[in-house]
Amino acid sequence: MTAIREPAPAKLNVFLRVLGRREDGFHEIETLMLPLTLADGVEAAAADGLSAAAAGPHASGVPTGEENLVVRAARALAEACGVEPRARLLIAKNIPVAAGLGGGSADAAAALRALNDLWGCDLDPGRLSEIGASVGSDVPALVPGRAVLARGRGELIEPFDCPRLWWVVVPREGVRAADAYARWDERGETGPDPSALLAAAASGDLHGIADGIFNDLEAGAGPEVEELKRGLVAAGALAALMCGSGPTVAGLCRDGGHADEVAAAVDGIAVASVSGARKGR
Repeated sequence: MTAIREPAPAKLNVFLRVLGRREDGFHEIETLMLPLTLADGVEAAAADGLSAAAAGPHASGVPTGEENLVVRAARALAEACGVEPRARLLIAKNIPVAAGLGGGSADAAAALRALNDLWGCDLDPGRLSEIGASVGSDVPALVPGRAVLARGRGELIEPFDCPRLWWVVVPREGVRAADAYARWDERGETGPDPSALLAAAASGDLHGIADGIFNDLEAGAGPEVEELKRGLVAAGALAALMCGSGPTVAGLCRDGGHADEVAAAVDGIAVASVSGARKGR
């Protein structure tokens, strides 16, 4: 079979609500996650063994050994399907590393979809998401390639219909998710019930979304995050929040033209949410 290529969209959490630390060491969360037009790509091709390599503007921060989530995803899928983990995996790395945009998890999700085809596993997206949960907490929500509401530690997902939304992201690198959650443990503050925000997101009510976005992991994130948020709002964004575990910040915009204007003002990247699910074969 020829090489299989899959996009690996970055993600944005419209809200991220942390409900508490679990006995297994993970945190119970609730979040609305959108895939973005900012994306990596993963190519899987037949090979005698299993290897991974990365290329692109952010490739230098990507491990290529067993600690790489793409390699872990490949081994998990091979075990589930009863096949030998034989593939050459190439990651086109456009998403900043350790930025709160879910790049590594997106790559793992894309690898699961690509290898599912390459190896003829014929697993549906639900089963791929289950396998993804053993790889990383964000992986299950990124397998479908569409907006999802995620609960549990991220493994409990359900599709969410949401019109396309435009954002400007100002990428920053260098925060481990574990460190962000450790800061939350010190404060233990849980955000509001997101029902009104979810209703606004479902209807495309931009002002309702702007009024409701929040991220419980922002507490203790440091002055840079607050400064970036203020800069986005000053440039015209309707509202701003930290992406995931940070330190990247995103600002909500009215449309693509507005996003371009705000991006130019803050040296950010205009992006849109991706609609529609990836195929599951």
